[in-house]
Amino acid sequence: MPNDRALETQIAEARRSISSDGYPMSIGELTSLYRNGELIIRPEFQRLFRWSTLQKSRLVESILLGIPLPSIFVAQTEDGKWELVDGLQRVSTILQLQGELIDQEGKPYKTLVMEGTTYLPALEGKVWQTKVSAQSLSEAQRLDIKRSKIDIKIIKRDSSPQAKYDLFHRLNSYGTPLTPAELRSSLLVAVSPEFFTQIEEMAQYPSFTDCVSLSERLIEERFDLELVTRFLVLHNWPSDKLNNATLRDLPKVLDDAMVNVAMSSQANKNKLKKIFEATFDLIAANAGQQLFRRWETSKKDFTGSFLLSAFELFALGVGYHIANKQPVMNDLLGAAKKVWAMPEMQAGFATGRSTESRLLDLIPLGRKATAA
Repeated sequence: MPNDRALETQIAEARRSISSDGYPMSIGELTSLYRNGELIIRPEFQRLFRWSTLQKSRLVESILLGIPLPSIFVAQTEDGKWELVDGLQRVSTILQLQGELIDQEGKPYKTLVMEGTTYLPALEGKVWQTKVSAQSLSEAQRLDIKRSKIDIKIIKRDSSPQAKYDLFHRLNSYGTPLTPAELRSSLLVAVSPEFFTQIEEMAQYPSFTDCVSLSERLIEERFDLELVTRFLVLHNWPSDKLNNATLRDLPKVLDDAMVNVAMSSQANKNKLKKIFEATFDLIAANAGQQLFRRWETSKKDFTGSFLLSAFELFALGVGYHIANKQPVMNDLLGAAKKVWAMPEMQAGFATGRSTESRLLDLIPLGRKATAA
C-alpha cells in the first residue's frame, strides 16, 4: 500500500506542474488569432517550416475531405497570448495557403500553388484565391476550410517550464517528424527563446564560421547549431564521467544538458558564450579551418572538407583548457599532424563505432594533444 500512496502523490505533483485545457477551434478563428498577434510562431521556430509542396497539398486534401487533423499544442504566455509548441508544419501550411503567413523579415510567404494529390488530382495548380477564377479554390471550398475544426491543446501559463519541455519532447518522440538537431532547436525555443537566439548568434560568430566552413546544405540542416551544442555540452565534460553510462544515447544527453543550461542563470550562459568565442578566436588565429580537416602525410597537406571527428578532437580540447584557465598548445596544426599520424587514427578509425564510443577516445586525446 505505501507504494500505491507514493504513486498517487507523484501523479498529483506531476499534474500540478502541467496545467492544461483544450477545445476545438475553426481554422478561420485560428487564422484571426494569428492575424491579430494573439497566436505566436517565433522566428526561431519558423526556420523549421520545411514541408514540401506535396505535403502541404496533402494537408489541404485532408481538410477538404473532412479527415480530422491531429491536435496542435500551444503554450499560454504571461500576457495571455498563445505560443505554438507543436503543430508548426500544419499551422504554417494553413496560414500560407490563405496568404497570411509572415516570414522572419516580416514579409508574406510566397503563394502556395498546390500539387495534385491521390484523391484530389484536380488540386494541381490551385491557389487560395486569384483573379483567374479557374486557378482559385471556389468560395465554397474556402469556406469549408475556414469552418473546419482543429483541436487545440493549451498549456496554461502556470505550468512549469520543465513541463513544457517534457511535453514537447514526448509529442515528438511518437513519430519522426524532426531530426534530433531540429527537435532540440524546437525544445529550446519552447523553453527559452532568448537562449536559442544566443545559440544562433554563436553559430554566426565569425571565427566559428570561418573555422568550420560548412557547406550550404549542412547550414540549411542547421548542423552549425549541432556543433555549437556539442561544444557547449562536451568541452568541459567531467573526466570521471567519460564513460558509456553517462554518454549513452547522446541526443538525449545533449537535449537534457542544453535545457538545463537554458534554465540556468544568465551569468552562466554568458560564461559559456565567452569560452566559445575565446576558443574559436584562438583556433582562427593559430590554425583556421585546416584544423578541422584530415592531415595526409603522403600529400603533406590537410585535405577534404570539414570533419566532425577533428572538431571533437581539437575544438573540445582547446575549449577544455580555456574553460579551466590552462595554457593551450601554440602549434595546433603541428599537434594535429601528430594525432593523425597515430596508428589508431588511420582511415576508417571510426567505422562501425557508435558516436558515444568515438567520443570516449577523442575527448581525452584532444585534451592531451592541445595542452601546452
